[in-house]
Amino acid sequence: MEQDRYVAYVGTYTHENSVGIHIYDVDVVNGSMAERKVVPINNPSDLVVSKNKKFLYSIADEGVEAFKILPDGDLEPMNEQWIGGMRGCYVEVDDENRYLFVGGHHDGRVTMMHLNEDGSIGSIADGIFHKGMGRSIAQRNFIPHVDCVKLTPDQKFLCAVDNGLDHVKVYRVDYEYGKLKLVDIIRGKLESAPRMIRFSRNGKFAYVLYELSNTVEVYRYEVINDMPVFEQIQTITTMAPKDDDVCAASGMEVSKSGKYLFCSNAGVNSVVCYEIDSESGLLSTVFNTKVNSDYPKVLAVFPDEKHYLTLNNNSNDIMFYRINFEDQYSTWMGHPIKIDKPNCIYMLRLAD
Repeated sequence: MEQDRYVAYVGTYTHENSVGIHIYDVDVVNGSMAERKVVPINNPSDLVVSKNKKFLYSIADEGVEAFKILPDGDLEPMNEQWIGGMRGCYVEVDDENRYLFVGGHHDGRVTMMHLNEDGSIGSIADGIFHKGMGRSIAQRNFIPHVDCVKLTPDQKFLCAVDNGLDHVKVYRVDYEYGKLKLVDIIRGKLESAPRMIRFSRNGKFAYVLYELSNTVEVYRYEVINDMPVFEQIQTITTMAPKDDDVCAASGMEVSKSGKYLFCSNAGVNSVVCYEIDSESGLLSTVFNTKVNSDYPKVLAVFPDEKHYLTLNNNSNDIMFYRINFEDQYSTWMGHPIKIDKPNCIYMLRLAD
């Protein structure tokens, strides 16, 4: 039986040996990748693929840039647009490819961009600067920093994770008029530093990763009277028993099947895997493994869920691991791929 074909797109900070989006052919069975080419773009710190798999959108120094995805997974540049603020750090697209959403770490801005019928990026639809003060003014992170923007599974609301304010602001998305309206705030603990949000595959639960408190908060999510309702039901640590305060939770992804949630920790350099209870949404720890590289900023789980990889921002490499769910551990495998300052990854199954 012929295996599905996958490619992986890896965005990097632009350095001498790393000048754009790296395209890899993915070997799912063996949990490895081979680089095919590099597409030039300045500092693609985050990227996303449209639901119809026809377009890739990336952060760039100039704002955001659109690419057409060719049948073999190659990328063809389309256009770029300014986002109306400082350089973005996170990008999201709605399921019907109507709007692009950008989070800004440097200026605390959430930007909503029109998308044209041909998939190219249009003009700015709306933009909101977060305001307020979070942690101690003696620290650099007391001002707003939007580190993640993620649509709810029903596509009704946009969650903007603010690392500086310890908030996740929830906006109603007006697709007709291209507007965002604040309707709720998920308030994290002081100095918890929320970093990203993910949703369960069934759309009933939300998971918020906190960088400084090194925890995942689990929320039951539903819409009541056309309003979002997030009910906290669990808090679980990302640290192992002997980890210390140099730990900083950094990455989080739900596996393809929805059975597992993976998180990476910088500082202590580890990956923790939780099993997701499909009925309750609650997490239970499967394993917590030290990884062999420095600063696993983000991770990706292979589609067969037998392997995962980490993108390591300080050791400048991608490392691969085999998962043993039965004995509850993972082991390093293969050879690392050297790459300067990897920041984000998207694995795409190519059409037959």
